Amino acid sequence: MATDYYAALGVARDATPEEIKRAYRKLARELHPDVNPDPATQDRFKEVTAAYEVLSDPDKRQMYDLGGDPRGGMGGPGAGFGQGFGFGDIMDAFFGSQSRGPRSRTARGKDALIRLQVTLAEATFGATRELTVDTAVACGECHGAGTAPDTQVVTCTMCGGRGEVQSVQRSFLGQVMTSRPCPQCQGFGTLIPHPCPECAGEGRVRTRRTITVKIPAGVDTGTRIQLSGEGEVGPGAGPAGDLFLEIVEQPHDTFTRQGDDLHCTLSLPMTAAALGTTLELSSLDGVEAIDVKPGTQSGAVVTLRQRGVTHLRSSGRGDLHVHIDVITPTKLDEKQEALLRELAALRGEERPSGTVHQNSSGGGLFSRLKDAFNNG
Repeated sequence: MATDYYAALGVARDATPEEIKRAYRKLARELHPDVNPDPATQDRFKEVTAAYEVLSDPDKRQMYDLGGDPRGGMGGPGAGFGQGFGFGDIMDAFFGSQSRGPRSRTARGKDALIRLQVTLAEATFGATRELTVDTAVACGECHGAGTAPDTQVVTCTMCGGRGEVQSVQRSFLGQVMTSRPCPQCQGFGTLIPHPCPECAGEGRVRTRRTITVKIPAGVDTGTRIQLSGEGEVGPGAGPAGDLFLEIVEQPHDTFTRQGDDLHCTLSLPMTAAALGTTLELSSLDGVEAIDVKPGTQSGAVVTLRQRGVTHLRSSGRGDLHVHIDVITPTKLDEKQEALLRELAALRGEERPSGTVHQNSSGGGLFSRLKDAFNNG
């Protein structure tokens, strides 16, 4: 082996496969016989072609590096174009090549998405749920092979097991060889003459199975939980994809959620708001005592710390905000009206003039709730 293949391509001995291909592309464009028909140039083209044939093949390159002759019997560095190295390889060097050879019948399965409804309590404290899903699993009859019992795949006669067929067309560069997947075997290189009756040759079947899912505390509508390997098994019993659970939180009868804080409205009579009282509120943690101070106005907010939703990615919880709504009676009997008039007289409020205040929020309860949400 008088020729130094690395020197022929102008690359270092530790060059990467991509560097070797890039060097060959550059030289092949300059030296190709259809571009430069000079005899000396053609000899040089055969030399770099032989070098690329060896250095682009990991096994041949290893043999060459160890001092062996990877082209033994193939005519040496000056071997003619087409002896073990076709024009399609040159076109691959020009334009890049797709992965050659038959494609595998085994492939990764698709990911799946399921929307999972949870209650506010489950979102706050977390939960464990069992889900029944319809998915693809490995065929128990053929174990992914796709063949009927006591049969096996056979080599495709059209492509000879290569998975692709070639055609030759003429161009300004001469004859151009193109490859395409074999139409008989669809690129697999093999045929299944007797498919498995259970899976029809796909190596997987659809079934219903139950999985246990842990819902972390703090999830909210739109949160996605990834369950690796719980999606569909791929063709040929290939690796399963992932299952994604998208959380949808159900509305609560009492509480509304704003981030990790909860809000509710507590209505009470004006007498209780004036005199003060203690009321009970059923929260997610149980019964809570709400202290209403004397003189509490409608729109006041009582905050219970750490009674909201658990923070998803940190410790602690949000707060529970109780909005007070003071109810003014609309119907009074004679005795109630007399008592209120007496109270008004005692407070000097028989003919109140009222006090006007600027109210940028509009003054309504819903406006105050909106302000409380935005400021929370």
